[in-house]
Amino acid sequence: MPHLLCVCLCLLLTSGYSWVYEKTVGQVWPLPQNVTYYTSQVFIEPSNFHFRVTNNTCPILDEAVKRYTDVIKKMLPRNHHQWQGCPDFSSLQEVLVTLTEPCEDWPNLHMDEHYEVHVNRPDYDNLTIVSSSSVWGLLRGLESFSQLVTPATDAAGCLVLNSTDILDYPRFKHRGLLLDTSRHYLPVPVILNILAAMEMNKMNVFHWHIVDDESFPYQSITYPSLSDKGAYDSKHLIYTQDNVKNIIEYARLRGIRVIPEFDSPGHTRAWGGGANKLLTACFTNGSFNGEFGPVDPSRSQNFKFVRTLLEEVKSVFPDKYIHVGGDEVQFGFQCWMSNPTVTQFMKDNNITSPENLEGYYMNQVLDMVYNINASAIVWEEVFKHGDPLHNDTVIQIWSSNRTEMLKEVTKEGMYALLSQGWYLDHISDQWQDFYKIDPTDFDGTEKQYQLVLGGEACMWGEMVDETNIVPRIWPRASAVAERLWSQKAVDKTAPAPRLNEHVCRMRRRGVAAQPANGPGFCP
Repeated sequence: MPHLLCVCLCLLLTSGYSWVYEKTVGQVWPLPQNVTYYTSQVFIEPSNFHFRVTNNTCPILDEAVKRYTDVIKKMLPRNHHQWQGCPDFSSLQEVLVTLTEPCEDWPNLHMDEHYEVHVNRPDYDNLTIVSSSSVWGLLRGLESFSQLVTPATDAAGCLVLNSTDILDYPRFKHRGLLLDTSRHYLPVPVILNILAAMEMNKMNVFHWHIVDDESFPYQSITYPSLSDKGAYDSKHLIYTQDNVKNIIEYARLRGIRVIPEFDSPGHTRAWGGGANKLLTACFTNGSFNGEFGPVDPSRSQNFKFVRTLLEEVKSVFPDKYIHVGGDEVQFGFQCWMSNPTVTQFMKDNNITSPENLEGYYMNQVLDMVYNINASAIVWEEVFKHGDPLHNDTVIQIWSSNRTEMLKEVTKEGMYALLSQGWYLDHISDQWQDFYKIDPTDFDGTEKQYQLVLGGEACMWGEMVDETNIVPRIWPRASAVAERLWSQKAVDKTAPAPRLNEHVCRMRRRGVAAQPANGPGFCP
């Protein structure tokens, strides 16, 4: 039976008959743009296998070759039978890795992720080649090659893959995963494990929602009091500068951008302890009631504080983009309007509503971002309020009617990201639901569609911590990854067998993905 064919549906002979879900063997996730599997097979003896870089190289590629060599060599189950040897007539000992252009150092919005994989094809002198003009494309190609390889069922101690041609590239530039590390602190090894899974799913943006109302775990160089006073535990539940650098480097080696989010003026309650008079004091019947609201925009010192923090963020995080939030400030409007200093400031500056006050604040913050040679991502509220935005500002859509918001944002010539409908904390939403959503499902022009950069799956942290976050994310986020990589016309009903295989693949590599469908097992 050809290696690529699905395992037949079997029956569990228990108290009754129930289906065990099928899974493919040696098929790639996300579905490539162009792939042909052939019936001829080649075998790999892991101890004799290696990749050979034939042209340009760099530390990113060198590390990737080591990483995927290790993946291949560890692919045999620990309990495999006594070595019997691979068939002599079709042994694969070497894969050529060809990079035709010099490496880039940092992944970026416009990086090229095209790649080709050719396994034992006559058109390529029966060689096996992974090639790209970009190191980022090679990372994606090496991942796809590794997914073609599985343990052979009829040659113990041997790996096998089908002859294959792949010509592949992503549909969208921005394929992200948001992690919230404020509601529950996530240990660094957990974050690294999620980044490794992102590489397996060809996701390329780690949106780090690092701080929020609940805690401020980022250990600032300039303002260490923020984590001293705002973290759950200022000694143990923080991200030191070394932690942050290690996470960024781990992601860089896998072609993943790290975009930090420091959301304001709302979602800043945890900032208040470490920044005197940053937050608005709330009043009831003319007296301070002991509560605090959003950042106080009436104090010029607060804007100096935010600018200094953003300058630090820009120096620590190399990506061009910083997410500055701007969402759900309406929950603090009552506090703003209760504070006599704030309302006097509004009168003095002809600001007639709390919405306009929010716009005033966000205009200042966005100017700060632009003045430090960065670009901004904001939540959709900033766009809704009509705040002036630079052309490279990205609007992240999360709560409105997505088709209408996508149409409105792109009609104004702004970049859009879609997250609405891809919230992983909504546990009733299964991976099948995520396939029903597409970032270009709106009535627009081709120019408007080009402004849709992609989207993000969002893992908000209220009900997850290190004990359950990985299976909560995977494999549901895998569906979002495929939606953003593969053709729009990808069959929404067909992925189940491939996803079952991909779950087993992630587990084999140390990612605790939950079952995708129903009864079954991972060998």
